[in-house]
Amino acid sequence: MTWVQCDGHGLLQRLLAGGGESALRHVTTIPARAATVVDWPAWVPDQLRVSLVGAGVSAPWAHQIAVAELARAGRHVVIATGTASGKSLAYQLPVLTELLADAGATALYLAPTKALAADQIRAVDALGMAAVRPASFDGDTPKVERDWVRSHARWVFTNPDMLHHGLLARHDRWARLLRRLRFVVIDECHVYRGVFGSHVALLLRRLRRVAARYGASPAFLLASATVADPAGSASRLTGLDTVAVTEDGSPRAQRTIALWEPPLLDELTGENGAPVRRSAGAESARLLADLVLEGARTLVFVRSRRGAELTALSAQRALTAAAADDLACRIAAYRAGYLAEERRSLEAALDAGELLGVASTNALELGVDIAGLDAVVLAGYPGTRASFWQQAGRAGRAGSAALVVFVARDDPLDTYLVHHSAALLGASVEATVLDPTNPYVLRPQLACAAAELPLTDACLDLLGGEMARSVVTELVAEGTLRRRPGGWFWACPRQRPHSEVDIRGSGGGQVAVVEADTGRLLGTVDAGSAYTAVHPGAVYLHRGDSFVVDELDLDSGIALVHPEEPAWHTSARSVTDICVVSVVDRRCRGGVSVALGEVEVTSQVVSYLRRLPSGEVLDAVPLDLPASTLCTRAVWFTVSEAVLEAAGLVPAVWPGALHAAEHAAIGLLPLVATCDRWDIGGVSTARHPDTGEPTVFVHDGHPGGAGFADRAHAAVVPWLTATRDAIAACECPAGCPSCVQSPKCGNANDPLDKAGAITVLDAVLAALAEAGAAQVPPAHDEPPTLIDAADLP
Repeated sequence: MTWVQCDGHGLLQRLLAGGGESALRHVTTIPARAATVVDWPAWVPDQLRVSLVGAGVSAPWAHQIAVAELARAGRHVVIATGTASGKSLAYQLPVLTELLADAGATALYLAPTKALAADQIRAVDALGMAAVRPASFDGDTPKVERDWVRSHARWVFTNPDMLHHGLLARHDRWARLLRRLRFVVIDECHVYRGVFGSHVALLLRRLRRVAARYGASPAFLLASATVADPAGSASRLTGLDTVAVTEDGSPRAQRTIALWEPPLLDELTGENGAPVRRSAGAESARLLADLVLEGARTLVFVRSRRGAELTALSAQRALTAAAADDLACRIAAYRAGYLAEERRSLEAALDAGELLGVASTNALELGVDIAGLDAVVLAGYPGTRASFWQQAGRAGRAGSAALVVFVARDDPLDTYLVHHSAALLGASVEATVLDPTNPYVLRPQLACAAAELPLTDACLDLLGGEMARSVVTELVAEGTLRRRPGGWFWACPRQRPHSEVDIRGSGGGQVAVVEADTGRLLGTVDAGSAYTAVHPGAVYLHRGDSFVVDELDLDSGIALVHPEEPAWHTSARSVTDICVVSVVDRRCRGGVSVALGEVEVTSQVVSYLRRLPSGEVLDAVPLDLPASTLCTRAVWFTVSEAVLEAAGLVPAVWPGALHAAEHAAIGLLPLVATCDRWDIGGVSTARHPDTGEPTVFVHDGHPGGAGFADRAHAAVVPWLTATRDAIAACECPAGCPSCVQSPKCGNANDPLDKAGAITVLDAVLAALAEAGAAQVPPAHDEPPTLIDAADLP
């Protein structure tokens, strides 16, 4: 299969010539870089060196050998170099060398996605060293093959879910692997953040504990293209002292990056008469079709599964309309939720160049080696600068110059970034936020650890210290654990707790999407997102086919659907209430206070909108679904009535001003915290019963908190400054999705007061700017705990 190699700058010029001038907001070029090549070390076996040279690796780069030397010396090491910098070879060299030298040695590889693990095992298989016996162990591995993997595989490629459910839960079956375990490779370690990262951090500590039981003390090798403070992040994740290699010796092709804002649609208005932009998905589909017509192999990253399907379908239709049917059939969607055989087929077609264009969720963001991509289009900000650079790095992976286009959604953060390019292109990636001592994470993890091996005092030091001891005391009191002279034991040895633990924090389990008439399994969604994704009436897309949900049964874990192709798509709306449980920190000055604390959030999906592809809202359909309660952490600010009145705001506009400020603050929080706006929520009120004043809350969307509210509290000034600037810079007259409207607002974005929101934020920022903000005693008679930004991860 052959394809046309395209120049990134030339591609951009052709897109602009096709009518894109008004959408371009910024363009920059990242120059090419030459490689730093070194000789093969003498310790690399001839068999391995010959195989690598045959695979096209004539000589290694400097950073690859630096990592390998540290690993061979027994150090725990993280490599944090650019995308497509050959990080795989950096850990393959020491691992394969050891496995070839010692016929009994074993290794473990962990990837956050099946696609990445499958790609890595293909790369090792291609080297032709049968003695290494690499094997995959994931949810797609047939049961008949799992026994062979346990008995014979020497390098096992898996993921944290299978490590938890399949290996540690029955570690006695894996004694052969664990007894001779030399290396543990953790790929794309920047993914492990928030609740998922906290679970994985404890999971790795459990692995270390079980490996020690069998006499092994493996070296941990971590890799990521985009992680802040790599040594510190890796050390927090593993609990081990880790050294970082960050100097990148790989070559880099020139890359052109364009920031793109779709135009306003004069003929349409949105909710409450707000102006509407062409959607990022529609604009990205148009760009995908144009790029494929130019012969450019293109990957489009879309925020949702539905969006990936719609983008691919729209591009196919555009090419068909352009009499390019031969190209339309070479575009496809790729996303999680597909069956294993469907994913493997698409990956092979993409790798072989049979597909020219792919619309994907972030399932293809990580590490999968796709050679020869000419362009990457990002349909909306992926939530973090780390993910932005990871996705952008997929362009030009074969060494050729490439184009990256970031298409802004009609969203406060996206709008801010395309108008403030330095905040995206000039800032460092975010710090990795995780908290292994979160009691909501510790509780199930300690139960699993006790079921694997009895807990001792030394184990509790490893797994969380004093917080772990507190949680263990609770587990003993409720009968989950039993205290004996030898430690703390799991009380139900015939029933293991692992299956009840959702390490990805997605709400527990999966909901199967089933076609009612045929019983065909179409895919799955997380139970935690089922009310918003597969509620009755929701439009569900699968490989270009459209279905409408008839019934959702969470108890049975099934959503029944029927084939239908409505002209609209759907989006759920929810309402939220919040109460303060305790205050961790509060600072007050000039009638304004900023606080961090624990809260109880009650939310309910109450309706869904039906929207046309243009963005026009057809109607809102009510839903009758149960409410859910979440105990988590929040940051909030209050503004006294006197301050609001002094700023010229009359009481009648307070609800709309606070509501607008809340929406925009949620939208801009990912600028300072490693989160997505869907990871967080908010509430605003003109008088909250727990504060007695006008209040805006922004809360974490995970039990116990994921560190996002803490990060917002620590960075409250830059966060709210960016929020204020984004609202003020928006060209709309009274508020729109680019500034203060929210796609998930259960109050139909009413009331909203754009000008009032700016006034509120000005008042808050003015108070925070005063030197020597006074510390006041927190509520509920708890001593204050001062939070310093430097102390946060």
